[in-house]
Amino acid sequence: MVRLVSRSFRPLAYAAATAVVSTGLLVLAVRHGWLGDDVGRGANFCEAARDGLVKQPANSFSNLGFVVAGLLVAWRAGRPDRLGDVLPRHAGLATAYGCVVVLLGPASAAMHATQSDLGGDLDMVSMYLVASFAAAYALMRRVGQGRLFFWQLFSLFVAACELVGLYDGAVPVVTYSGNLAFAALLLTAVVVEAQLWRRPRPTRTDLRWGAAALGTILVAFAVWSLTKSRWCDPHSLVQGHAAWHLLDAVSAYLLFRFWISERDPARP
Repeated sequence: MVRLVSRSFRPLAYAAATAVVSTGLLVLAVRHGWLGDDVGRGANFCEAARDGLVKQPANSFSNLGFVVAGLLVAWRAGRPDRLGDVLPRHAGLATAYGCVVVLLGPASAAMHATQSDLGGDLDMVSMYLVASFAAAYALMRRVGQGRLFFWQLFSLFVAACELVGLYDGAVPVVTYSGNLAFAALLLTAVVVEAQLWRRPRPTRTDLRWGAAALGTILVAFAVWSLTKSRWCDPHSLVQGHAAWHLLDAVSAYLLFRFWISERDPARP
């Protein structure tokens, strides 16, 4: 007998509301100058500032990729039977991840559209959120804890990133201390996920999704690095940093597919 599982539209509604509210606030902030003056924040990402309201159009509008990726996560989250055997045990985490990915878009666009200090801070916070989520979810499963542990660890990681980001000196390779904190959390997630996959345990993930997510973000980082100096045409609408945004959005979705591939082989 086939058991039919109805779709819940609640995760999609939450993610869509996040997209509408955050994007609407960004539009108002850009129009009315709520984020402050243009101080050149993000000007090192090649694209020359335009005279209009949106300073870096390619680097700004490419962030729509995150909104689309977050909505796709939320759409799939509406079917618990397609979320593997582990993620559904922790109610709300799939929806929360979809909302976090959606927020990456307007938050990053806030910096590129205005080149303001506050816009840059929003960009960094959104990066901390998604990296903290990945690291906390991996560690939660590694130590066999539940949602409360996840949210405690998630909050601790975000706060730690904010503290590290206060250092304003130059950092080799990744430029800013905040980027270093972001990279450290992602590396933590990769290492812990590898440990989970290798150790004997009742559930198993499909490593192909994880490899695809990791490979995509590594390609994105290579593009991010090269287009800051070599592959740079400041007045073109084809920007390497815009490609970084789109590739990161793909990687965020692939990471979710990796998580929901975790299944218990003993279950029918």
